[in-house]
Amino acid sequence: MAKIDAHIHYGGDHSDCVAVFEQLDVKLLNVCVASTARGRGWREQAEGFRMLAETYPQTYAWCTAFDVPDFGDPHYTARVVAELERDFAAGAVACKIWKNIGMEIRKPTGEFLMVDDPFLDPIYDYLTSVHKPLLMHTGEPLACWQPLDEENSHRSYYAAHPEWYMYDKPDYPSHQEIIAARDRMLARHPKLKVVGAHLGSLEYDVAEIAKRLDRYPNFAVDTSARLHDLAWQESEAVRQFFIAYQDRILFGTDIVQRQAQSAVSVSERQKNLSSLQERYHTECAYYETGERVLVRGREVQGLALPPAVLEKFYRVNAQRWYPGV
Repeated sequence: MAKIDAHIHYGGDHSDCVAVFEQLDVKLLNVCVASTARGRGWREQAEGFRMLAETYPQTYAWCTAFDVPDFGDPHYTARVVAELERDFAAGAVACKIWKNIGMEIRKPTGEFLMVDDPFLDPIYDYLTSVHKPLLMHTGEPLACWQPLDEENSHRSYYAAHPEWYMYDKPDYPSHQEIIAARDRMLARHPKLKVVGAHLGSLEYDVAEIAKRLDRYPNFAVDTSARLHDLAWQESEAVRQFFIAYQDRILFGTDIVQRQAQSAVSVSERQKNLSSLQERYHTECAYYETGERVLVRGREVQGLALPPAVLEKFYRVNAQRWYPGV
C-alpha cells in the first residue's frame, strides 16, 4: 500500500535511497527544525530538503520553518512572513513550529514565550490566509516531567538530552501549561489547519487526543516517534481510536538522517537504509496485522486496521492536511 511518511528528516540524496523508497512505495515529507542552537543554520537544511523535492518530486516533499523570535527586531514578523512566502513559492507544503517555543525561548520580561502569545499571531494569520498548514511540535511527552525510572518509556532520550528534561526544572512551564497554551491557540485560529506532531504531545492516552480532536475541527495529529506509546496502551482502545478518527491521524516516523547520504560510505549508507527498512517493517506490522509485534523489546498486539482506514492513515490524510505533498 502506498504511503506518505508525513514527518521525517532524511538527507537521501543518493540514488540508492531513492531506489529503496520507490521499492517501499513511500514518499517523504522532510521537516525543517529551526532550533535556537542552530540559529539560521536551519536554512542550509531547508535548502537541502528543497533541492531533494525539486530533484525527486515523486519521492520527497518539504516543510519549512521560521527563525526563532527576535524581540529586538521590529520587523521580525514581517520578515518571517516574507520568507515563508518565498518558501511556499519554492514548493514547501507546510510550516513547522518547534518545542523551543514554550520550553526555551523567553520574552524580554523573562517569561517564556508560549505558542498562544499574540506576538506570533501575524504568522498564524498569514498561514491561514494562504491556506498553508502548521505542523506543531508543542511540548514533549508527559514522561519529560516524570522521574527517569524504569517505568519511564522515554528515559533513554532524556538521559541523552538533559537540556530538554523538565522534571528537575520546576521553574519551566509544565506539560499542562504548554498543552493549555496550544489549545488556546487552536481555539483562537479555527481556520488554520494544524497537525500536532508526535500525537500532539498527548501520546500517553488516546482518550486525551480524542478530546482535542472533538473540540478542535482544525486539528489533526501524526504518529511520528510515538509508536511505542501507542503500542503499550490497550490495543483495542487504540484500534477504536484509529477507526473513530480515521480522517485525523497521519502516518509519520520521525526517522532522522540529516547527513547527505551521498557523503557517506557505501557500507554506512546501506546500514542506514537497512535500519530504515526495518523500522518501516515494524511500524507496518503493528498497524496492519493482528499478530504479536515486538516494539522496543516488548511484545504487543497488532491493530489489524481495516484497509480503508489504513489507506487514509498511510496516504490520504497527508494529502488532505498537506495539500501538494
